[in-house]
Amino acid sequence: MAREILHIQIGQCGNQIGNSFWQTVLAEHSLDGSGYYTGENAAMDLDKLSVYMRSAGERYVPRACLIDLEPGTIDLIKASPVGTLFKPENFVFGASGACNIWAKGHYTEGAELIEETLDVIRKEVENCDCPQGFQICHSLGGGTGSGMGTLVLSKLRDAYPDRIRATFSVYPSPKVSDTVVEPYNTVLSAHQLLENSDETFIIDNEALYNIAHNVLKMDAPNYANLNYLISCVMAGVTASLRFPGKLNEDIRKLGVNLVPFPRLHFFLIAQAPLESQDNQAHQKVNVQELTNQCISPRNFFSDVKPDDGKYMTASLIFRGEMSTKEVDENIEKRQSANSNDFVEWTPNNIKTSVVKVPTKDATMSCTFVANTTALKGIFQRLSTQFGSMYKRKAFLHWYKGEGMCEMEFQEADTNVRDLITEYQDKQDAVPEDEE
Repeated sequence: MAREILHIQIGQCGNQIGNSFWQTVLAEHSLDGSGYYTGENAAMDLDKLSVYMRSAGERYVPRACLIDLEPGTIDLIKASPVGTLFKPENFVFGASGACNIWAKGHYTEGAELIEETLDVIRKEVENCDCPQGFQICHSLGGGTGSGMGTLVLSKLRDAYPDRIRATFSVYPSPKVSDTVVEPYNTVLSAHQLLENSDETFIIDNEALYNIAHNVLKMDAPNYANLNYLISCVMAGVTASLRFPGKLNEDIRKLGVNLVPFPRLHFFLIAQAPLESQDNQAHQKVNVQELTNQCISPRNFFSDVKPDDGKYMTASLIFRGEMSTKEVDENIEKRQSANSNDFVEWTPNNIKTSVVKVPTKDATMSCTFVANTTALKGIFQRLSTQFGSMYKRKAFLHWYKGEGMCEMEFQEADTNVRDLITEYQDKQDAVPEDEE
């Protein structure tokens, strides 16, 4: 029986990432832009496709809900190569937008659309035999993805408390800033993600730009290039759910193995192989090379340095024809050689899985998901930026005008600061027998 996942994409960024993800999924399962099967090996391609899509006669339709507070992005998706793929009723959009204000997305404009959104989600869940959870794509810097994204998340928690809620969240980066009020929107969202999400994969635009420039040697990467990178990682993380493997995988097992404490559910992600067009011909791809690339900071999708913290847990998802023995030996070697990079209170804290079906671009690939205390750096930066604006009460009138009070800002700030302290505590902890 398929354990279904419902995909929700919110706001401009979320919808564009989601769109990229669906194009990658269609290519991997040999479907065309309208959802018709065009491949040869149906047993492999369609065996677990029902996790993300349901069959309607001969074509496959995604279990997806597409939400935005303005119609622009939704119209672009309808005109894209996968525009005819989605069920027309599953597009939910407003007319006015959230104007980069979290409060508009969470309390006023978003609240007007939330009933319609939950209705679409409820109908999709009722069509499932055994739903395992939800995955949400959104960004935290703007208004819709952050405000309405966290509103949908909190409603899902109330309606389906026993289902896993995973988010692919694009965090603002230190140098690429699109909005002045990003620190407010992100801290208010992080406060909600801490309480309502089970697994949050952190993506950072600046890290993606660095990969595109330094690794893929692109002169002027555009958002389509960055979204493609994100879709590769999303496809990697979900590969074990979409293809048959030796071990049954689901989204909850990923959480159980990666989240040692309920509040520390933020993940660092990386992908390999990443090489420029010129280097691909000379590159020798094997398990060791993939492992080295994944654990190297230049492939991280977040702007953090591994030396700033320690890994609490990690998971490597390999794809392609390779022996599990070779994978285990490589990981064991890596763990004993770099034992200082890992916390001492969790022995054997790297989980591995091998999916035999490779990606369309490479014969072998690897996706790295890690829970590291180095992520505190991202929250420290946000908290500092938030503090310097909030101290002067700058831009607060936009939020108060939507009915927010200052207490909420203080609560969110305190919660994020507590998280930073928790990360530091876990990093400094030593096993009791050494104390």
